[in-house]
Amino acid sequence: MVAQDSAIKTQPIVINMGPQHPSTHGVFRLRLVLDGETVIDVEPVFGYLHRSKEKLEEERTYLQTLPITDRMDYLSSMTNNLGCSMAIEKLANIPVPERAQYLRVIMAELTRISSHCFAQGMQLQEMGAWATPLMYFIREREKIIDLFEMVSGARLTFNYIRPGGVSQDIPPEFIPACYKFIDEMPGYIDEYEQLLVQNEILRSRTMGVGVLPRDLAINSGASGPVLRASGINWDLRKQDPYLVYDRFDFDVPVGQHGDTYDRFMVRMYEMRESVKIVRQALDQLPPGPVTANLPIVIIPPPGDAYAHIETARGTLGFYMVSDGGANPWRFHVRAPSLINLTALREMIIGHKVADTVVIFGSIDIVLGEVDR
Repeated sequence: MVAQDSAIKTQPIVINMGPQHPSTHGVFRLRLVLDGETVIDVEPVFGYLHRSKEKLEEERTYLQTLPITDRMDYLSSMTNNLGCSMAIEKLANIPVPERAQYLRVIMAELTRISSHCFAQGMQLQEMGAWATPLMYFIREREKIIDLFEMVSGARLTFNYIRPGGVSQDIPPEFIPACYKFIDEMPGYIDEYEQLLVQNEILRSRTMGVGVLPRDLAINSGASGPVLRASGINWDLRKQDPYLVYDRFDFDVPVGQHGDTYDRFMVRMYEMRESVKIVRQALDQLPPGPVTANLPIVIIPPPGDAYAHIETARGTLGFYMVSDGGANPWRFHVRAPSLINLTALREMIIGHKVADTVVIFGSIDIVLGEVDR
């Protein structure tokens, strides 16, 4: 009698997750090939939100490019303004007053905390926690948005950081309000960790799930928390300091396993380090002007320039080419959200459909930055 193979073979099926799926962080589609509930192949499909932003930038003056960068990563528009401004300053040799550099650091680190709060809350919601943990994180994010409203008058697209500095000095009430926030924030992070870090559902849904090996993280060009969770100690604020980051004492959190849990924890620890940086910047904030004396129309000499910064999602770079005219001849963005998707296929294959959403969410992309 011949023994029969008891394993049941099923025909692979293809399903589309998105582009309307609520957990895909925007108009994004994953074409999944499944063997039952297990993903055996993945094809990420994007481009649904493409708005020709880089081409639009080339049709506007250098100052007019700033509001467009707000709309790329709308959860971190302050840092988008910063990266673009630094490229323009490098191209046109524009000095930045010391006080403005400190203010830029404060806004950039508050932006990091705000973005991470949103990312952490959404990650938990994608695991089925629904709205309660998200509201805990949104509670602190709203306090940061209130601070941004004090300095810019806006709550989403701020257009505050400009070439040569910032649009205006901070109002008198900003510093005490900011001190109050950074005094309270460590206690709130303690609360998050007490509720979440040892939660068995969070741990079972994230530990060993969506592992990005160290070598693949490097070879795929990943950056930010996605790279550092895989054990790579790389942060532009340390490796290639800009503004006045070399004057501050802070650590760079690094993971060990490169899984979804490590990416979650790296962002949690980064919020603590950002609080430390903001406090030091407020303590050291010098007096003086906050912007350089610039003409309305900036006309750099012919040449090119590249500037990069460390955002909440990773390395954001702006490359500009000047032909001596009033607008950039070439404008290109190195978007961390797009580059961090490079290894998504390898991270998902072998996992279940339910894990796919959690892994994808752990990368923390913004589609406006992917589909420029």
